[in-house]
Amino acid sequence: MNEYSNVNYNPGTTETFNLELFFDLSPDLLCITGYDGYFKKINPIVSKTLGYTNEELYSNPVSSFIHPDDKDVTAKNRKNILKNIPLLNFENRYVTKNGEIVWLSWTSMPVESEQVVFAIAKNITHKKKLEENRNNLLANLTKINRDLKQLTYTTSHDLRSPVSNLISVFNLLDVSKIEDDETLEFIGMLKSATENLKDTLNKYVDDLSQKDLLSVQIEELDLNDCLQIVKRSLSTLILNSKTIINADFSEVKKIKFNRAYLESILLNLITNSIKYARTDCTPVITIYSKQVNGVNQLIFRDEGLGFDIDKVKDRIFGLNQKFHQHSDSKGIGLYLVHNHVTSLGGHITIDSKVNEGTTFVISFKD
Repeated sequence: MNEYSNVNYNPGTTETFNLELFFDLSPDLLCITGYDGYFKKINPIVSKTLGYTNEELYSNPVSSFIHPDDKDVTAKNRKNILKNIPLLNFENRYVTKNGEIVWLSWTSMPVESEQVVFAIAKNITHKKKLEENRNNLLANLTKINRDLKQLTYTTSHDLRSPVSNLISVFNLLDVSKIEDDETLEFIGMLKSATENLKDTLNKYVDDLSQKDLLSVQIEELDLNDCLQIVKRSLSTLILNSKTIINADFSEVKKIKFNRAYLESILLNLITNSIKYARTDCTPVITIYSKQVNGVNQLIFRDEGLGFDIDKVKDRIFGLNQKFHQHSDSKGIGLYLVHNHVTSLGGHITIDSKVNEGTTFVISFKD
């Protein structure tokens, strides 16, 4: 028993409060440590947390229980305490008797006249594990994002050569010798689509070559102009599928967004609608804009196969997620659409019913 074993408090009244009970029942680690570096008094949770008996804790220096990697930084902070400087929210690791690591957050107050330190520690091991898991998750996501960026860069870069060669072939063609009007029209459409593909690949390579991809260029875009560019790029697909596209941008004609992102969004949504159209009717796509509570929105609706939203709602915008058996399905389109919208502060929702179609509502950041 030491001089700190029994502590009574009488605030000028006849009632005496026994602080020993408060000390023993505290869920936090409470201790009184001497300037000599040894525990003078500890509450039961200290022994329970570290796994040592009271005798072991009292007979060894406090530093002997500290994690080897934290001994130096703890010693430096302890010097401040001995200079009568309180220690607030100091975190370090202790090693339990069975070898486990425990994280503690300390608040320590020196009492120079008594040559002791009154300290309270909270066990923050669980919080540290959560932080570690979060950091590991962020590291994995960063790696995945970096890998996707590299894959996109490589693909876009490598595709430019064959596309350029294809354009050269079109330039070598002597169309003056072709008399069939339909053939001339098809050649023109193929050349136009190839040139649009080259422009798109060049944009991707230029964007990905930027040192900081977070600084995406935002500009005021005409919705109809962007749609027409995409329609020209997909003209053959639209023509062969006999797709009808109805567009109305009268309510909101222009938005502030990134051009490449918006064209990619329209391209992926249109190609998906054509790809997953019902075989019993002509594909019909409706695109229009509106403003709701000051927020500009783009609504995209088709009358295709659709899907059961309740079954797939948690996977809709995930990478490599497929909801129909289609030979050309890669599960990337909706992932890109979602990423383009959310990366610039927007929001996208989806509603779909089997054999009735799908509706996307894209809300743009102000």
